[in-house]
Amino acid sequence: MTFVARTYDDPCGLARALNLVGDRWALLVVRELLLGPKRFSDLRRGLPGASQSMLTQRLTELEHAGVLGRRQLGPPTSTWVYELTESGHALAPALLELARWGSRTPLTSTVEMSVDALALALRTTFDAAAAGDLRARCSLVVDGDRLVATVEDGRFGIVRAEADAVDAELESSAAALRALVFTDEDVATAEAAGRVTVRGCRVVAARFLTLFPRPTPTGPHA
Repeated sequence: MTFVARTYDDPCGLARALNLVGDRWALLVVRELLLGPKRFSDLRRGLPGASQSMLTQRLTELEHAGVLGRRQLGPPTSTWVYELTESGHALAPALLELARWGSRTPLTSTVEMSVDALALALRTTFDAAAAGDLRARCSLVVDGDRLVATVEDGRFGIVRAEADAVDAELESSAAALRALVFTDEDVATAEAAGRVTVRGCRVVAARFLTLFPRPTPTGPHA
């Protein structure tokens, strides 16, 4: 396939980066792959606003740029997945800082977060001071997607993985977990309404949900 790249014709490193990942949906594709490989259908589910043709185009461009690649899984699935390359994973710090900056601007969308967008939000809002000396390992089953979150030595990590030997498990939708983390809704109320299921140590689960303060808006419309 022949590519006609649009560029800024600017030698600055930032411009050169945007030549590769600055088009619409490109960085959100990277966001959706930060926690691991995904099938095309999974990417479409995480990016419902992107048409099939647009997503296909961005994936092709990002693969051409060396940001992501494709590989076929072994039996029994034998399906093709997209995954970030080493170069693609190197974008993570930039995405985290952009997300942190953007979270302080006014919210304009009524669309619910994807599971990966919520995971990114947890990473950008984690409060090490609030965590203190807490050491915890929690399973988050969000819209059927299984994540493991760890808090240790004032650091937070989250990966897509099957849970083993966790202190607590929270099962919910992305919308329900987002409400628990970023609003005043308490676990007992959400449980009573059937929006969340808590397993394991309830004290750890409740403490975990307090570690992500809602960002304070900044700017002229704050």
